[in-house]
Amino acid sequence: MLREYAARKPAAVPNAPLHGGAERTRYRDRLMPKRPLKLVARIPCYRGPRNAWRRAVHREAWLVKESQGLAYGPGDHLEIVVRLYLEDAALTCHDVDNRLKDVLDALQGRAGGSKRRPTLPPIIPNDSQVYRVVIEKGLPPKQSGGLGHLTIRRFAGRG
Repeated sequence: MLREYAARKPAAVPNAPLHGGAERTRYRDRLMPKRPLKLVARIPCYRGPRNAWRRAVHREAWLVKESQGLAYGPGDHLEIVVRLYLEDAALTCHDVDNRLKDVLDALQGRAGGSKRRPTLPPIIPNDSQVYRVVIEKGLPPKQSGGLGHLTIRRFAGRG
């Protein structure tokens, strides 16, 4: 019986973009949307110590992830966009590569302790699944309250 079912089960076939440009897959006669992967969070201005800031970034991203029911698996290809707001003096002394490392570690649940065991629950399983990163720093606009931006979304480029 199982063999008969497997023989009748049609393979997933990519479908052209539908209304609104959402990519969908046709399985049997149902259209199934891709699962959502976009997370947009406001993150605090960087202040040392770095592990405390990592925990703060993790907390903000985790709250959004949980409220939206998002889940990232090891097979997801991701893109991360970070906009950091820093005060005048901090703007010139903080390198974006160091802050990016802090953000990626926070997303993996690393905020001190062993690298083998995350101290926090991971938001993304591994930063090796990040295929594109955009990070920039700047002075905070008045309406920002000093909060930066973190966006995680599906990588749409060639894989």
